Amino acid sequence: MAVHGAAAATATVTVLFFGFGWLFFMRKLFKDYEVRQYVVQVIFSVTFAFSCTMFELIIFEILGVLNSSSRYFHWKLNLCVILLILVFMVPFYIGYFVVSNIRLLHRQKLLFACVLWLTFMYFFWKLGDPFPILSPKHGILSIEQLISRVGVIGVTLMALLSGFGAVNCPYTYMSYFLRNVTDADILALERRLLQTMDMIVSKKKRIAVAHRTMFQRGEVHNKPTGFWGMIKSVTTSVSGSENLSLIQQEVDALEELSRQLFLETADLHATKERIEYSKTFQGKYFNFLGYFFSIYCVWKIFMATINIVFDRVGKTDPVTRGIEITVNYLGIQFDVKFWSQHISFILVGIIIVTSIRGLLITLTKFFYAISSSKSSNVIVLLLAQIMGMYFVSSVLLIRMSMPLEYRTIITEVLGELQFNFYHRWFDVIFLVSALSSILFLYLAHKQAPEKHMAL
Repeated sequence: MAVHGAAAATATVTVLFFGFGWLFFMRKLFKDYEVRQYVVQVIFSVTFAFSCTMFELIIFEILGVLNSSSRYFHWKLNLCVILLILVFMVPFYIGYFVVSNIRLLHRQKLLFACVLWLTFMYFFWKLGDPFPILSPKHGILSIEQLISRVGVIGVTLMALLSGFGAVNCPYTYMSYFLRNVTDADILALERRLLQTMDMIVSKKKRIAVAHRTMFQRGEVHNKPTGFWGMIKSVTTSVSGSENLSLIQQEVDALEELSRQLFLETADLHATKERIEYSKTFQGKYFNFLGYFFSIYCVWKIFMATINIVFDRVGKTDPVTRGIEITVNYLGIQFDVKFWSQHISFILVGIIIVTSIRGLLITLTKFFYAISSSKSSNVIVLLLAQIMGMYFVSSVLLIRMSMPLEYRTIITEVLGELQFNFYHRWFDVIFLVSALSSILFLYLAHKQAPEKHMAL
């Protein structure tokens, strides 16, 4: 009875995750659009539900909820569903909605959608060739073959986001990187913006007056005919048309300058607000976090470099290893196994919550930045694909943060994967992403004052 009750509770939580994904879709992603495809909404919500359920099962492994056979069944079911969605359903519907937006292909959209899906499957399968993830022991559509390729894409995505986040977080939080902006700077730039707008209005008035004068003289509708009329038209109006074209070019240049001035003014206002915010208690707290994350970023880059150079992958989870080092150093009696279980539970819980929250925030910003009424369905499906691959890869990497006795079922379900490869691949992409982000933010920070001086 207890087993059936726990299984029912698992199903109930999955339904709750589905409902949360449905509400997030309605209230966040599609709140500005009237046309909604329910199949897209269902796919997004199901992907979110089963992705979160995987994290729930990780917690169950640590706490020992359900017996081992029941947990193994739920893991197997969950992975089969999520792989079915990521490899078959989402790519097909992406192709279907892409074809639906092309009028010439409306009659044969199902056929062309199948062609796009087969193209995706070809490249998806060829993805395994350059990486040591192939296993001849398993069938073509086995969990191992599919999840190994999904893992490569997801780990790459995770490493790119983690590398950028590790650098961008301290850059965003620390007041050290803020420009010194005064009210005089903002007023001077706003004055220039107003002067530019006045010049645009003045030149547009000149163009409008010239057009009205030409219309009153009949130069627009009553064009002269005949050879001598053409000669007269060319000799009398060519200078006026040249002046109008020059004025129009000046207007275009001034409008571009006004756009740059407006963006720079908005940036100065935002920077001024951040300076004022940094003086508050909460701002000082985030400034402290910025210094902490900067140290973490340097340590993470250093460790990733060490792992790559020495081809090193940890055999023991970080929590257990850290407790063992502390206990041996202090020389005290301590139940390492007991406390590593509880600390691992807290650590994994923090990783899960921050991963879900951070990914949802990123997906929302990305959707608002590039979506439109025609492309919104395709973009939501792409976000569902990214979300599913991200969470599957999180399971592959979180596995290393768990004590050895809690990895058994996860390792059995995932099969004979090269787990060490995924950790090394993560370190390589993380290092490239972090160093590229440092270079990009350095150039952006260096050019910002120069751009302000040029304007």
